[in-house]
Amino acid sequence: MGGPRRFVELQRTLPGISTEQLRSRLNRMVADGLLTRQRYREVPPRVDYELTDRAKDLLPVIGALSRWGYQWAWSPPRPDELIDVGAVFRSVPGLAVPAGFSGEAELTVHRRDGLQKRYVVSSVDGTMRVEERSQPEADARIAGTEDAWVAALGPDADTSELEVTGESAVADALLGGLAPVAVRDAAVA
Repeated sequence: MGGPRRFVELQRTLPGISTEQLRSRLNRMVADGLLTRQRYREVPPRVDYELTDRAKDLLPVIGALSRWGYQWAWSPPRPDELIDVGAVFRSVPGLAVPAGFSGEAELTVHRRDGLQKRYVVSSVDGTMRVEERSQPEADARIAGTEDAWVAALGPDADTSELEVTGESAVADALLGGLAPVAVRDAAVA
């Protein structure tokens, strides 16, 4: 959802998948019209995969699965479990725009390996978008460790360990829309 991806980037975000298994699944998705495959004549060779319009039509389904997971399948991560908070952020385009959210928010994850990962979430023409990049001019910036994000996205929606700068109303609206409590409350209504 964040744009073209190289094979090695996909492999890095899917720990535990074998090279052959990933290659097989990507080839199947290309054959099914869900991905385009662009090969560049470089040394070493580079191949990019990108979602087709057909695949993008599945984003609401991905969002529904995310909401279902929040409501029925969430559990605290095991101590040795690898956490990919970005996977939650990448499901944002399938979610409805949270009430009160407009503009851009930069989300920063301080990973356990010392690196930082940044995402820009925006509301454009009534749809949510996410990109993996930084945006120094974002309306709001929200940063935290992987554990802080897990707590914020978990059933208690504990955002106390996240650092918010910029427009707090924008950050609060986005965090409220991502929180599973909002998902549960919307399902009950």
